[in-house]
Amino acid sequence: MRARLISRALTSLYDSALAGHGVTLAQVNLLAALGMVGPCPPSKLGDVLQLERSTVSRNVNLLLNRGWIEALSSDAKGVRELALTRNGRAKIESVLPEWRQAQRDAAQLLGARGVDAVHEIATSMGFVSDA
Repeated sequence: MRARLISRALTSLYDSALAGHGVTLAQVNLLAALGMVGPCPPSKLGDVLQLERSTVSRNVNLLLNRGWIEALSSDAKGVRELALTRNGRAKIESVLPEWRQAQRDAAQLLGARGVDAVHEIATSMGFVSDA
């Protein structure tokens, strides 16, 4: 329960910081992941970010509609491969100052020991500790 409460507090902090850009933490994470891994199927984004298929699908549709990502291929079953657009890269760049401030605010909220613990846990679980 405590882990979920901390998660919600941090998500709220980031979403508040990003609200002026019309984007949520989940959407920025998808954009950034797609920028890092390059064109890929939506399922790979889910694997990278440890998200359920429905969460990826919902956010992919929003990002497609906003022109921040594009479907490179699709079929009757849906989108097969996605890529970040020029507008998507610009969106990531535009949110960086607020993102960095949210990072500092999160670090202040967690304290040095909390930040170290998060990095240690993420590393032990095989996640990139800077994400």
